[in-house]
Amino acid sequence: MAHQRLSNRPGLFRLIPILTRSRVLARDLAIDLGTANTLVYARGEGVVLNEPSVIAVNSRTKKVLATGREAWQMIGRTPSHIVAVRPLRQGAITDFDVTQRMIRLLLQRVGVSRLNRPRVVICVPSAITAVERRAVTDAARGAGAADAQLIEQPVAAAIGADLPINEPIGNMVVDIGGGTTETALLSLGGVVALEAVRVGSFDIDSAVQAYVRRQYGIAIGERTAEDIKIVLGSAAPTANEVNAEVRGREMMSGLPKTIVLTPTEIRGATEEPVAAMVDSVLSCLAQAPPELAQDLIVQGIHLVGGGGMLRGMDQRLSRETNVRVQLVQSPLEAVVFGAGRVIEHYESVQAMFMKAGSTDGRDR
Repeated sequence: MAHQRLSNRPGLFRLIPILTRSRVLARDLAIDLGTANTLVYARGEGVVLNEPSVIAVNSRTKKVLATGREAWQMIGRTPSHIVAVRPLRQGAITDFDVTQRMIRLLLQRVGVSRLNRPRVVICVPSAITAVERRAVTDAARGAGAADAQLIEQPVAAAIGADLPINEPIGNMVVDIGGGTTETALLSLGGVVALEAVRVGSFDIDSAVQAYVRRQYGIAIGERTAEDIKIVLGSAAPTANEVNAEVRGREMMSGLPKTIVLTPTEIRGATEEPVAAMVDSVLSCLAQAPPELAQDLIVQGIHLVGGGGMLRGMDQRLSRETNVRVQLVQSPLEAVVFGAGRVIEHYESVQAMFMKAGSTDGRDR
């Protein structure tokens, strides 16, 4: 009778599998805590969340109004007491409390609760300091993680790109994110040479904003600059280039105004951050042992990250380095896929984790 009465209650048996699934999702998680986007991989499930790293807060009440995509849509469109911000800049936490609240909300969305405290592997830039590493792990533990380990983004990207990093072969990964560009040469499961600069695709957006303001006297927002980068931006001349109309606010009159921009002028406007990215790759190549440098002629250089999708970036790098450069499949998800493989084999890959308080960050 008890079973019969339960079966007559709609939705009960549908609820039980969902709760069980939440416990599985909360067991082990990999987080790509990026400046632009945060991705979460659940062990045995794959990517379960992909949201912009943005949080909207009421500055008067300190209440979180939105996170992720909903908060991203508020950027540049909120009243003065509502602030939509990215708590990470150039790969570093700029506001610890806001970051912790964002991580907690994201973990709650994938099934983490007080009863389900998962082990978490977090992908971070190689360039962050010991203090920043400690801030990331403390934020994750404060958000509900039972344990938090760090792994360098280029190492995770190489794993996610299916590169044979455990073999005695040179494999080079260039990870261009929102706030950093990291180039790593890997062999036998370790980093042989590394070059990281705090220049990323957001710096390209800022260069576009500064150019339009300086050249045309027009103020444009962060989202408009990103759209211009996607439509007109390039690291080298490419086929089928087109001009585009851009609307903004004229700074002198305060009135809306439309201008026409060309790919050539945007390419010139963004040359400084793009050149810094290319120089960092050349610097890493200069550190490579001769034997591993020879391997790159066969293996090539693998490009990952959202900034790597800038048109002509692979061509520019190939021309500057004289090495074949290719954009990997799923460049935006390569890092979290690699971290996901790490949590699938958590016990056997702990040597790859960074030490939160070590001098160089890597556990060697």
